[in-house]
Amino acid sequence: MTRNKDAAETDAARSPRMLFRAPIPVPPPAPPWTPTLAAPVERGLCTDCGISRSQDPKRCGRACQFIHPDYEGLEARVHGRARDPARPDELHFGPFRRMLRARLTPPRPGAQWTGIASRIGERLLESGAVDAVLTMAPDPTDRWRPLPVLVTRAADMAQCRGMRMGYAPLLALLEPALEKGYRRLAVIGIPCQVYALRALEAELGFERLFVVGTPCSDNTTTERFHDFLALLSDDPGSIEYLEFRADYRVELRFTDGRRREIPFLKLPISKLPADFFPLTCRTCVDYTNVLADITVGYMGGEGAQWLLVRNVRGEELLASLGDEVVTQTPGSAGKRQGPVKGFLKNVERAAGGLPLRGMPDWLRALVGWLMPRIGPRGLEFARARVEMKAVESVLHLRREKPRRLRSMIPAHLWSLVAPYGLHPKEGEDR
Repeated sequence: MTRNKDAAETDAARSPRMLFRAPIPVPPPAPPWTPTLAAPVERGLCTDCGISRSQDPKRCGRACQFIHPDYEGLEARVHGRARDPARPDELHFGPFRRMLRARLTPPRPGAQWTGIASRIGERLLESGAVDAVLTMAPDPTDRWRPLPVLVTRAADMAQCRGMRMGYAPLLALLEPALEKGYRRLAVIGIPCQVYALRALEAELGFERLFVVGTPCSDNTTTERFHDFLALLSDDPGSIEYLEFRADYRVELRFTDGRRREIPFLKLPISKLPADFFPLTCRTCVDYTNVLADITVGYMGGEGAQWLLVRNVRGEELLASLGDEVVTQTPGSAGKRQGPVKGFLKNVERAAGGLPLRGMPDWLRALVGWLMPRIGPRGLEFARARVEMKAVESVLHLRREKPRRLRSMIPAHLWSLVAPYGLHPKEGEDR
């Protein structure tokens, strides 16, 4: 494997554009493919990343971020060093070399934002840098249900654009990829999938592995997501796009061309069941997907996409886009402390599950108007979201799985919640 060697490369390493290698013989390109998968093994805290469906499901014990994660060790292994709290924003976002606002020109139709993640997959296939891309496509029977696929033709990456909602065993396709002779693989995944991938990377046997990570803060089942859509529209089946935007609004797009924006404060959160978001998502400590080579998100993008280039491979992936991507320095405005404190109080008051929403309707409209103007924006918005997730993780574990605090909460998370009066109690830290 070349991973450890790559991770140790310095800023003076050869140009990222020169890292691509000539392709080796593999099966001819085929349409996106999903094999028949084994049933998952029942687990306590589980998002069905796919490892429990593999030939050795016991590997979950050393691969799962919800059992005994080692972020510091894996950050050092993947990026050459762990996060450095002395560097601006690394305490919140993990190790990175560069952080950018970015947009693809022209934007790709059907993309959630401008299409950077799927275009990277296309470029890797076009250049012959990888044999296949492991990612998600929509299930043929449900546009919102994620279906893990192996893509070997660049043109087929267009089918993988856009957001899916639900659990999908992405990593169950690692073994089938190897069986097909794919030794150079790109994986586009969410944090719980990427953590398990990195934990097992050394034993998987891939010659080359590129990892594009997307941030994730809350997931739910596809069935429950449909219930949520039904609360937003009288015709939920016509909704084809949904995004929680950084301007404190949810954007909906409909198959007939209509668009609708809903302020966060007017969402029907109180009508959702307490366990709408499972405990795994409410206690996830890796919103920014710190073990990816490049994180492609939006929370710090102020209307554009937000890139965290984390290592040499991430530089290579960004360079592969050439002039198709326009980048800028991220902006930051507002203050996060007030919103985070308010979020903490809501979670503390909640009987369980989702934060309470006790604001009267007349005040919701006023606050909804003010938040995009004076609330945290850009990187400050992203910092606020990371701190909210950290607060949520500690409080929900204390209430529902107190014995898991010691193993699941990394040291850097306690530093994030300390300014809000949350400190480890006896037996809670490592």
